[in-house]
Amino acid sequence: MSTITPNGANVFSAPFVEIQEYPIDREAAVSVSANLCRRHRLLPIAREGGTLIVAMADPNDILALDDVSAATRMRIRAVTVDAKDLITAIDRYHRADDELSDLQNELSEQRAYGDNASAVVEDEEAPIVRFVNLLISQAIQDRASDIHIEPGESELRVRYRIDGVLKEVQSVSTSIQSGVLSRLKIMAELDISERRKPQDGRISVVHQNHKIDLRVATLPTVYGEKVVMRILDNSGSARNVSDLGMSDRNLKAFRGGYTRPNGMVLVTGPTGSGKSTTLYTALQDVSKSTVNVITVEDPVEYRIAGVNQVQVNPKAGLTFASALRSILRSDPDIVLIGEIRDHETAQIAVEASLTGHLVLSTLHTNDAPSAVTRLIEMGIEPYLVGSALATVVAQRLARRLCEKCKRPAAYSEETLMQIGLILEEDEELYVPVGCSNCANTGYRGRIAIHEVMTVGEQVERLAIDRASSSEIARAAIQQGMVSLKQDGWNKACAGLTSIEEVLRVVA
Repeated sequence: MSTITPNGANVFSAPFVEIQEYPIDREAAVSVSANLCRRHRLLPIAREGGTLIVAMADPNDILALDDVSAATRMRIRAVTVDAKDLITAIDRYHRADDELSDLQNELSEQRAYGDNASAVVEDEEAPIVRFVNLLISQAIQDRASDIHIEPGESELRVRYRIDGVLKEVQSVSTSIQSGVLSRLKIMAELDISERRKPQDGRISVVHQNHKIDLRVATLPTVYGEKVVMRILDNSGSARNVSDLGMSDRNLKAFRGGYTRPNGMVLVTGPTGSGKSTTLYTALQDVSKSTVNVITVEDPVEYRIAGVNQVQVNPKAGLTFASALRSILRSDPDIVLIGEIRDHETAQIAVEASLTGHLVLSTLHTNDAPSAVTRLIEMGIEPYLVGSALATVVAQRLARRLCEKCKRPAAYSEETLMQIGLILEEDEELYVPVGCSNCANTGYRGRIAIHEVMTVGEQVERLAIDRASSSEIARAAIQQGMVSLKQDGWNKACAGLTSIEEVLRVVA
């Protein structure tokens, strides 16, 4: 027999519901305030006549059911859901909006922070502190890689970079600008009084019992300081090279490069293309107690146990080149260089790879063959480039189609011919649709597109002859290299991404 609370809540034998699969009614979800949902860990998911169906981690919490019934004046029927999935759903439907409204009201009463900002923003119960904390936790929940806080003439804009694309999530009054910036500076241990120079810092937060670091950078603009926070979530990075999403051919070629005792392995691509993740994953695969691994980075994004990591400090004279010279006197077996930026660093790296060291690094080029010509343009002798280079990986990150809402699509033969895609009989292309699981974008997560070039005799000869990157590319393809675009087409044909997304990230 079911039990009915005085307010009409049915709390007997609550069935289990997979909330990630459930078609949640947005109007029902927001019918109960965010504070009440978070306090009692519940979320209304549907209405059936005069009954409100409420998802709960603990459906026997009578007080919670009574509070919801009193707030909505409806009968309540509880269903049981996974606690972790419930928190995700609450964060999806109750964002910073309610907290922001409360904050704006309190700010109007307090009449902004003025010169007293530092005192107010250190109070953990202050509305500005709650707002900043919620802004960060929402970004982590949304799987954002960066948070942009940008002052304007009449508003403060907040954007998240999700799956490589910026999305505006808040636009608030500039009256809270000084409070938000002061709070973030205090958290990052920056100089709160310095507003004319760029500053860099780091914040550590705990989200759902998991420690996450944020790299903070401030930049003075005409309307105030812009803040960009890079979210460094080590749990989301690949743990094994098989998690990088490489094809069998590319994985074999890449592994063959970084498992050599010496030589240079480069990962190329634009900023934010996952180069560091690929390098760290390779490093973890070869890092053993029998080898000495040293890195020089700017900045050190992820701490790796058993690896000696060096942070460059140009103000103290510790540049990539000077650090690299010192590292080579410390008996390393494997050296990771965060980025080859100049002739001196490139020269030392090449010489190190030719004297028995395995050197891993990144380089900014559009594709793998261009790495050869780029090093020569930096002033490295062509014969040294050909001898030192072992493997070059070019990489891009494309958004992955949402598995819950993607649908098959038909393209004309003319369209496929124009983009150079040949579709086999058993292959099918998909397009994004949009659902609650992917925030109506049609994409959830990202997938890497690779181009892996092994430097063999033919490529080495072309390097010595100072051949163009297009000539090197043709030779590499003849030897089996799969181009970036072709790897993208392969993943589109496998239903992992769309052709529009491949064209967006691969020129």
